Amino acid sequence: MSWLAVVGAGAWGTALAVRLAERNRVVLWARDPARAAAIARARGNEPYLPGVRLPETVSVTADPAAAIEGAQAVLIVVPVQHLRAVAERFAAIWPAAAPVVICAKGIEAGTFRLPSEILAEVLPAATLAVLTGPSFAHEVARGLPAALVLAAQDAPLREALRARLAIDRVRLYASPDLIGTQLGGAAKNVIAIAAGVVEGAGFGENARAALITRGLAELSRLILAEGGRAETASGLAGLGDLVLTCTGAASRNHSLGVALGRGERLEAILTDQRGVTEGVATAPALVARARKRGLELPIAEAVADLLAGRASPSELAQRLLARPLREE
Repeated sequence: MSWLAVVGAGAWGTALAVRLAERNRVVLWARDPARAAAIARARGNEPYLPGVRLPETVSVTADPAAAIEGAQAVLIVVPVQHLRAVAERFAAIWPAAAPVVICAKGIEAGTFRLPSEILAEVLPAATLAVLTGPSFAHEVARGLPAALVLAAQDAPLREALRARLAIDRVRLYASPDLIGTQLGGAAKNVIAIAAGVVEGAGFGENARAALITRGLAELSRLILAEGGRAETASGLAGLGDLVLTCTGAASRNHSLGVALGRGERLEAILTDQRGVTEGVATAPALVARARKRGLELPIAEAVADLLAGRASPSELAQRLLARPLREE
């Protein structure tokens, strides 16, 4: 039986801890000691994952050393905008032999770095992998079928982690594309905001289908420009996650877009939402990263302008429709 650490006790971190504990001993780390104690006492994580009980093979702690000591793999499941600060808390005690599995999706504001690039700075001795794909936490926690992708550049590491992270009813594919899979996880949240805006503004199903398709084209160009694989854009980390986040009612990014399309103010929407809506910080960072590559991302740029209050949904729709005609 393996010992695994899950750093981050939000909905996805808790869901992974619950399912991985079917075959492993798992330590779930929460940043707040009071919250860690509450989760341990209740054997559940209300309100983030209602109705899901933690198995006895999951222990909960707020102590960084207790969380990762002896771990054979560490899954980091915290919002990207907090990733650097959390990793810094662990840096002095990091076990060099334990691979890090990144389960965060986004791009860091200000630096425009992907999670692997942040961790390469803060935990330079760590071996990195990425676990991503279309995955609502509440469904995985309940044992509903899903498919994910595990990316790592080293083939033996991929296979070892795939065996160690095996979960019943979750089909786990492997990929060598560490960068492309992260770009897919970041961009899909931004495009999902746009898809929600289309719905909230009443632009119709035709417009949403067109937007998702052109959003995938933007993602494909970016992945290739960053040295990723074309297959990644059309796979689980690209198209799969994009479709789920753009259409699923449980997507925070999609629901935020719907509210923006209806004319609600961003600050009020964020106040009412539980959890972090990664696309808000990622949109301008994604645009800035693409511009460094000389790429245009019209949909991502439109979302960034909308979030910054520089344009309304109707103005942005007109801007996208007025772009010069071109071959697909």
